[in-house]
Amino acid sequence: MEPKQIKEGYMVKKGTVLNTWKVVWVVLSEDGVEFFKRKTDSAPKGMIPLKGAVLTSPCQDFSKRTLVFKLRTAKNQDHYFQATHLEERDYWVKDIKRAITCLQGDRKFTRKSTRRSIRLPDTVNLNELYILMRDQEDGVKELKLEKQKRVYNHCFTGGTVVDWLISKDKARNRPEALMLATGLLNEGFLQPAGDVSKEAVEGGAESAVLDDPDALYYFADSGFFCEGYSSDEDVIVKEEFRGNIIKQGCLLKQGHRRKNWSVRKFILRDDPAYIHYYDPTKGDEYPLGSIHLRGSVITAVEFVPDAKRYDVDGNLFEIITSDETHYFFQATTAEERKEWIKAIHTVSKTGK
Repeated sequence: MEPKQIKEGYMVKKGTVLNTWKVVWVVLSEDGVEFFKRKTDSAPKGMIPLKGAVLTSPCQDFSKRTLVFKLRTAKNQDHYFQATHLEERDYWVKDIKRAITCLQGDRKFTRKSTRRSIRLPDTVNLNELYILMRDQEDGVKELKLEKQKRVYNHCFTGGTVVDWLISKDKARNRPEALMLATGLLNEGFLQPAGDVSKEAVEGGAESAVLDDPDALYYFADSGFFCEGYSSDEDVIVKEEFRGNIIKQGCLLKQGHRRKNWSVRKFILRDDPAYIHYYDPTKGDEYPLGSIHLRGSVITAVEFVPDAKRYDVDGNLFEIITSDETHYFFQATTAEERKEWIKAIHTVSKTGK
């Protein structure tokens, strides 16, 4: 009997021979993880057996890459994957861990609710705590801070996190607050920004979060970006990134010149209404481009007029901007296409 397919989607994977990171289509089954060069390929580039494997998440082997997890096989071969956002990483990690556990017990794969594996009291729910911290009115305030000739946007200090946890009766004292903050960082809810906080994480300190005014952090799904001192014109460009992140993930996008299709990571923001797209292998610091969505028309389409040969089929949609520029995209499923169209349509009507 063929192994049951559990999950599939785009992720970034580190090469096992060369140290290059490339986008691959990943399929998780009951007994292994297959990865393909393209979603449409019939044969995988490789297969990772899960029997006896160990998953490490978060994996901090790469200081410049976040949201990475590591799969070590029974033969001690390491495979590294990088998700595009926190929720996606958590979904993959949870299902892969469950598949490994079921294999060890010789059971069929079934999903069940599991508590995050960190050493905190049973009464602590990190997910609920994170939601409270992100509250626009009563949560941790995101600031624009200057340190060592660099400007950090949408961030806060470790001391700010500690103060907030104590003020909201989530911790009785500063050591207890640091323990909670470290749990949030270990689970990927918080990310280090700047040399001081990154050195603490990489150095394996007992408390990965520092109660220090020079230690900066940001929310994993925030609009964080860092820049050097810049001109007024640069500041105007950065206004595009002020909006809250509404949705993010990978889609296929058609290029404007060669009309070829490439996997890109997209981040949709409101007010101002922009969608930025990135090379998933390079990180979120510098987008490849952006689309101003105010006044745009977003529709599902059945075909792309000038698509090349085998390129795409199904789950297509189009954005026509106010200056009549056409952009074509492909989602992985009909449901995903519906979600993106709804989210972009809302932003195009409400954002400026």
